[in-house]
Amino acid sequence: MKNINPTSTAAWKALEDHYQTIKNFNLREAFQNNPERAKELTIQEGDFYVDLSKNLILKETKQKLVSLANECHLTEAIASYFNGEQINATENRAVLHTALRTTESNAEVEEKVTAALASKNKMFAFVDAVNNGTITTATGKKFDTVVNIGIGGSDLGPEMIYEAMQAYKNELTLHFVSNIEGDHIEETLKKIQPETTLFVIVSKSFGTQETLTNSTTIRNWFTDKVGDSAVAKHFIAVSSNVQRAIDFGIDKENIFPMFDWVGGRFSLWSTVGMSVALGIGSKNFQDLLNGAHDMDTHFRDTSFEKNIPVVLALLTIWYNNFFQAQSEAVIPYTQYLHRLPAYLQQAIMESNGKSVDRNGNRVNYETGNIVWGEPGTNAQHAFFQLIHQGTKLIPAQFIAFAKTKYNHPDHQNKLMANFFAQTEALMNGKTSQEAAKDLASSGKSKTEIDQLVPFKVFEGNKPTTTILIDELTPRSLGKLVAMYEHKIFVEGVLWNIYSYDQWGVELGKVLADAILTDIKSSKSDNHDASTKALLQKFFEINN
Repeated sequence: MKNINPTSTAAWKALEDHYQTIKNFNLREAFQNNPERAKELTIQEGDFYVDLSKNLILKETKQKLVSLANECHLTEAIASYFNGEQINATENRAVLHTALRTTESNAEVEEKVTAALASKNKMFAFVDAVNNGTITTATGKKFDTVVNIGIGGSDLGPEMIYEAMQAYKNELTLHFVSNIEGDHIEETLKKIQPETTLFVIVSKSFGTQETLTNSTTIRNWFTDKVGDSAVAKHFIAVSSNVQRAIDFGIDKENIFPMFDWVGGRFSLWSTVGMSVALGIGSKNFQDLLNGAHDMDTHFRDTSFEKNIPVVLALLTIWYNNFFQAQSEAVIPYTQYLHRLPAYLQQAIMESNGKSVDRNGNRVNYETGNIVWGEPGTNAQHAFFQLIHQGTKLIPAQFIAFAKTKYNHPDHQNKLMANFFAQTEALMNGKTSQEAAKDLASSGKSKTEIDQLVPFKVFEGNKPTTTILIDELTPRSLGKLVAMYEHKIFVEGVLWNIYSYDQWGVELGKVLADAILTDIKSSKSDNHDASTKALLQKFFEINN
């Protein structure tokens, strides 16, 4: 990929000039002046209907943003991405999670696609055997519970998918253990029966501190109750370190591979999704992969003007770098996606939270953004006050599904009424005249009206993107998650940063190891005054 400081481009300078002409842009007036605005700023891709018209943009804005993508050679970068070039340059790795969900290949990626297909087939064979009772517990019973032990990409993605697919789950019950906190382990162990539980340890190195500590504690609990001989029947591993997994007591045949050309936070499509596949079945998991592949094809082959991940990424850059917005909210109007914001926090903030460009220089512009959110309508009764009447500009993405899984039309109609109403309210707001009129119609006196009007005014002009999807299915979910993956990629290309390493995670881990040694020996001398005092207080409480 070409390393281009985006602020040095002609397109960036054109956007800066354009921002000066549009910074006081009014959405109400834009819709009044252009009856075709919604039509012109909507993208339909199969079951995805993406309405961009409530954003602070004109057709001209979109064209200028696309010019930035062109000048930063995004087309060539996409080709490098799909062709398996080592775009994760600091670790000398390709970035090919797309190869996990396709049977198509060219000469550059054929070997990796073949390896991915083989690992998937092995996983599906195991999944099917567990679900049909061919693979059983140490006592010949059918498994009824699965515990996934991992952290980061080995936990957030699979848990988010499983929670989203509750309408498709089978008879297995899944639990996810990630935090190294012992209390978290104990609360999980209370809920399971060791004799019928399958434990899935997910760790590329089989040495991640949290995962290995949790796995060891769980194995000790398990062997105390069932015996050492049952470990090989009840524990499987998803790892690149076969020997460590074998040393832990796992049968070699029950170790499933991970690939160094797939980053952890993009690995749910691989054997890292083992627990999900067990919980929803191999057919539904394949549908998830197919949906992701649908979005891969759309992203790779569609012009930038109609390319959903590209346009969403360009909007992020528009707000982040020109309006100086620090965050964006993701509001799914379904409880099934209650873990999506947390998943996107890792996927986006770990990827693009970088301050050094691909040339190794500190950037002189903003990169990354803070991602947060909760499901609607819960969010409306929480942080929407800040979005509506606070002092910060917070672009928001609203996601909803037109069809429900169960027949509760009254609930769905009210849910969707709120979904549509919030984006309209954020756009239109309420003027002081409108507020006064409403108060008068409710019987308030002139004095009361004068007192209350300032508190009843909504500025409006708050930007939102509406993503309306036909129905939440494994296929549409795969498509949605892949959409965000490609959005991340585009942002990284245009910001000229490496999105696929995460060196910022390392320093805290190294210091934690050193402090752990001090905790074990009750020492606190080798630290700053604050840390020293905190350690001493910790020792005092526990002695």
